[in-house]
Amino acid sequence: MRFVDEAKVYVKAGDGGRGCISFRREKYVPKGGPDGGDGGRGGNVIFKASHSIYTLLDFKYRQHLKAKNGQHGKGKRKKGKDGEDLVVLVPLGTVIKNAQTGEIIADLTKDEDEAIVARGGRGGRGNTHFLTPTNQAPHYAEPGQRGEGLWVNLELKILSDVSLIGKPNVGKSSLVYALSHARPKIASYPFTTLTPQLGAVEVEGYLPFIVAEVPGLLKGAHKGIGLGLRFLRHIERSLIMAYVLDASGIAPDNPLINLDEIDAEIRAYNSNLLKKRRVVIINKIDLPDGKRNLPLIIRAIEERGLNFWAVSALKKEGIEELKEGLAKEVSKIKYDGKSKIN
Repeated sequence: MRFVDEAKVYVKAGDGGRGCISFRREKYVPKGGPDGGDGGRGGNVIFKASHSIYTLLDFKYRQHLKAKNGQHGKGKRKKGKDGEDLVVLVPLGTVIKNAQTGEIIADLTKDEDEAIVARGGRGGRGNTHFLTPTNQAPHYAEPGQRGEGLWVNLELKILSDVSLIGKPNVGKSSLVYALSHARPKIASYPFTTLTPQLGAVEVEGYLPFIVAEVPGLLKGAHKGIGLGLRFLRHIERSLIMAYVLDASGIAPDNPLINLDEIDAEIRAYNSNLLKKRRVVIINKIDLPDGKRNLPLIIRAIEERGLNFWAVSALKKEGIEELKEGLAKEVSKIKYDGKSKIN
């Protein structure tokens, strides 16, 4: 399935049905009064979050969404049927914005969260409403109101507990697989992963958590370089930012330069994100350069007081310790410091 995290669609609620102009035509009632019914309400356009959907791909091919119109009123005071609402399913974490003003209409983060994005028009009143002592046979009924219509931008911000962030080719995809057995495509070139990868991690004694790989961040990501803005957006929902460092590819005189560059991009995008819990995963310790550089990296991390794990995603070395460590970190945040299930 192709992952799409942005879309623009036009939503149009249903128009209200018009009121009816009608008069009683019963036998022995030669001058029957008005009996025109009201028009039905137009249907609303409702966006609803669903855990069964993971991408906004459908909206690349379905850009106009329209609810049903209300039916017109009928004689004998019969009200027109209300237009059926259009319920549009979107992934959890979808933000809906007015495309013209940028105003956030809804932020759907929980399963079955829903929001009316466009309201249907009210049905017009039939001529029964316009009977007066001086007008016993009103030949007037209201037209239905038009339903709301607008362009909206849909943005998907992935809901994950732990975001794996780092430069391209540090092994984030391999870590997602090692932690959760999800199967992302893995190769060796910049922007190996063009879409965030998700995996569910289960550790005995702890509640499961979601880990997400955020594709490699390049310098200038906050300006949109290398799709950076789209990637940075996915960090906003995470509880924990886990920096992934390639132990075999550091600068010995500044072993945390890649971490600092990532922090600079995050700070420029949204400095509040740096208030999140931050941990470090040192990967590729099985490589000769990784083994040699590991003491330098650990010393630098300890000086900053960050929690860390040293692993080899390829050889599965240190993965069980990492899984339990991340489970503890997530639980402390989610459950008020209680790290294990009682």
